[in-house]
Amino acid sequence: MSDVFVSYARSSETQARQVAGALNEQGYSVWSDDELPAHRAYGDVIEERLKAARAVVVLWSSEAAKSQWVRAEADAARQAGTLVQATLDGTIPPLPFNQIQCADLRGWTGGARSPGWDKLAASVAALTGPAAQPGEQHRHWARRDRVSVCVLPFANMSGDPEQEYFSDGISEDITTDLSNVSALEVIARNTAFQFKGQAVDVCEVARKLGVSHVLEGSVRKSGNRVRITAQLIDGQSGGHLWAERYDRDLTDIFAIQDEISKAIVAALKLKLLPEEKKAIEQRGTTSAEAYNLYLMARDYWATGNHGDVGREQRVIRLCERAVEIDPNYARAWALLAIAQSSLRYGFGIPGEDGAAAAAKALSIDPGVVEAYCPIARRHTEQRKFTEAEIEIAAGLRIDPKSWELHKEGARLHSRQRHFREAAHHLEHEVATEDTDYYAWGMLIGCYHALGDSAAVRRVAEIALGKAEEALSHDPGSGAALSVAARALAALGESKRAREWIERGLLVDPGNLNMRYNFASVFAAHLGEPEAALALLESTMPKASGALIRWAEIDPDVDSIRSEPRFRSLLDQAKARAATPAETLGPQKA
Repeated sequence: MSDVFVSYARSSETQARQVAGALNEQGYSVWSDDELPAHRAYGDVIEERLKAARAVVVLWSSEAAKSQWVRAEADAARQAGTLVQATLDGTIPPLPFNQIQCADLRGWTGGARSPGWDKLAASVAALTGPAAQPGEQHRHWARRDRVSVCVLPFANMSGDPEQEYFSDGISEDITTDLSNVSALEVIARNTAFQFKGQAVDVCEVARKLGVSHVLEGSVRKSGNRVRITAQLIDGQSGGHLWAERYDRDLTDIFAIQDEISKAIVAALKLKLLPEEKKAIEQRGTTSAEAYNLYLMARDYWATGNHGDVGREQRVIRLCERAVEIDPNYARAWALLAIAQSSLRYGFGIPGEDGAAAAAKALSIDPGVVEAYCPIARRHTEQRKFTEAEIEIAAGLRIDPKSWELHKEGARLHSRQRHFREAAHHLEHEVATEDTDYYAWGMLIGCYHALGDSAAVRRVAEIALGKAEEALSHDPGSGAALSVAARALAALGESKRAREWIERGLLVDPGNLNMRYNFASVFAAHLGEPEAALALLESTMPKASGALIRWAEIDPDVDSIRSEPRFRSLLDQAKARAATPAETLGPQKA
């Protein structure tokens, strides 16, 4: 078992790795929840590791102080007498932990000593005893620390930016494959993708992330041919441990991915267990065409214009074609279900609400946890909040890091005005898929409702960067424009916020979600109730049921909620368009 357990909020993953790496270098065995095995319940493993650890290092930040998970882990350690605390951003530990000494790691980036680090290391030593010397009882942990890899996003060499979804999909699937190897530590996809599009020094990446090796490569897709190059690089020396180029038919894409993963395992001299070999070879489909369509649909879903009905319709068409080609493709069924649910409940367009497609996905593969989302959303829309939470919790027990499940959890808690719980889910969501700029915008709203100005500023700065990046690819994205305007207003840049609002109303005037979001920016951040009401007067008469229900509980419009004009607009909208919860009876799943 481990000497040290590290507890942290997802937004502090990089600093947590630096702490773990520095403790490993001193000879301690370190465990954090990125090592959760896929076959065991999340809560059981956490409890077991907490009890077994001789020291529990809690890394406090503004997000960690609000996290029920971090607080629970800290409380278990406090009661066991194993708690060691450090602050990453100056956050004072919440009660009752503020009565215990706390090291200050602000400005510490790993490696070099500092008073804060020395204090933390001394506390760990006092609880665990002297660290092991190289070659003694922690030898296997020292080896494990060396055998770790970061899969950098493979470069798209196709000469067509539209093929970016394919190279990203290859990178993600190789990351997933290698994560199935128990003897290998793999950096999370989200952490690796922060380097996308950058000219990086591989050794610097390895040092920053505390990994021994880096995998980089490129993908060139042309017609029915694909060329993939891959290089496994020693993070310390920069030397190539293995390299290969594959020129194949597109139908061989699964074989190429298998060969790359197995070659890396062989180059690192690791043992691949039979069940791990089987997991690597399991793709969910044998059809390269269905796989390509799914990757395209997944990219549209993750990066598309939120609030534009065309996104949902496009994803549905692609997934319907994928499951037509391979009726047993569970992941495509699950994504189809999510898009159908969004089209039905988000836009009020009659049709399937995703429950049947979700049931089909789960009947093929119960591990495809995204399929729980449409079922949970049906419950949410019918105000069966307890039932919705049960579905989300069931999925998170299987995959605690599911982007879609945390998104659904945020929706559920927002509908109940439980904004602290919603923020918790959103923080997990962006930690898994930080390109989801819309979630960053939702986080601004949650922290603004909670009165946490420091958190508002932190997430607004990130949201602005993510939205601007999205706009560089799609300048007409109303969703990205609304997030950018919200972020600018939250940062006090009111003039620029108004400029982006004007731009959005020119380029995407029919996007009702965007128009409503602009109204909420005027109401919550710019202090202009008249401008907010004027926008709502041209938006609410056409609003979908989902938008109407959000207006009923949205904290951003609380400042104008008592205004007669707002009440009249909301009442008229509710009378015009009854909610799905009121009109939908039970449907066959």
